[in-house]
Amino acid sequence: MLTIGQLADYAGVTTKTIRHYHERGLLAEPGRDSSGYRRYTAGHAVDLVKIRTLAQAGVPLARVKDLLDAGPGALAAAIAEIDRELEERMARLRRAREHLAELRGGDRLFVSPEVADFLDDLRRLGVSERQILLERDGWILMRTAAPEDAGAWIAEKRELMADPEFRALYLEHDAAYGWPPDDPRLPGLAARTRSWFAGRHSPSETRPVANPAIAELAASSQPGASSPAWERLARLMEG
Repeated sequence: MLTIGQLADYAGVTTKTIRHYHERGLLAEPGRDSSGYRRYTAGHAVDLVKIRTLAQAGVPLARVKDLLDAGPGALAAAIAEIDRELEERMARLRRAREHLAELRGGDRLFVSPEVADFLDDLRRLGVSERQILLERDGWILMRTAAPEDAGAWIAEKRELMADPEFRALYLEHDAAYGWPPDDPRLPGLAARTRSWFAGRHSPSETRPVANPAIAELAASSQPGASSPAWERLARLMEG
């Protein structure tokens, strides 16, 4: 005869676990002896080892009771079913981990790999994170407006950034966000920008957009509306 502590040591579990199995109706609870202690038999030890083995194998406790007295065929079928369920659970966990990895990837969760690489290039150029977020949000919206044209758009933007003069203008526009609206550098920046774009044909200007409303929303999310300096720069460029 064993005390609950001795039974726990024998089976490699805790006394709390044994009491939990009692509460779940998995392990029969013996009566108390004349001293008021519960005494466990070899049968209890065998049942406890079976319960522990099934639980450690991933069998839900709600199903353990039915398997304890199952015949070999029924036990094998039940274990096969539980194994399939575990495989499905593992697949869901793998997908969850992949999603977490995407979340750690930052921009790559929201945009195509090509755009994410472009944003990384902007960071290496020293573009502000504010501007990069504006770029990212614009690409998210424009890809929704015309997903079939997204590849051509990013290729065109990369071509633009490869031009040293355009790249310098881009960086200066980024820096101008924090300038005062009466900064004397703004008219010169506007003039140089107008000069660069004068006569330049952009394929994206004539490419039809599937969703004009989304395209307009994307355009409004780009630089020009959230800084007094940028607003003045936009007016100067129009003039």
